[in-house]
Amino acid sequence: MSYEKKLQELGLELPAAPKPVGSYLPAVRTGHLVYTAGQLPIRGGTPVATGKVGAEVPLEVAQQCARQAVLNALAALRTLVGSLDAVTKIVRLNVFVNSAAGFVEQAKVANGASDLLVSVFGDAGRHTRCALGVAELPLNVPVELDIIAEIQ
Repeated sequence: MSYEKKLQELGLELPAAPKPVGSYLPAVRTGHLVYTAGQLPIRGGTPVATGKVGAEVPLEVAQQCARQAVLNALAALRTLVGSLDAVTKIVRLNVFVNSAAGFVEQAKVANGASDLLVSVFGDAGRHTRCALGVAELPLNVPVELDIIAEIQ
């Protein structure tokens, strides 16, 4: 099945690819790999949530933020290559979690993005991953992430 159709089947719609707010590109292709820039959980121009996970932001909301951020990353990827059907493998997911002191469930936050990738791409969506706690993120969002994808 087409990954584009799978998105529709899951009731998901990719937003317009986020525009860079600095001197960088939203996604870059080198050979058969596409690297996305860090993506935030922005929907309709507004952060889905703000604050530190484990303090102001509950785990479930942080997982939703990870889902939104990965949809934004997929939008950047699609804009560069034309269609998600060009993807042969999601290689890597890096997730940065705006963590309150003592919060140690970064991997559970990252599962919000990882689970979505597997839902859309099946086995091709299984990837390596880093889930890291950080002191601050742009706009005080709970999550920032990037992906590396192999394409045809």
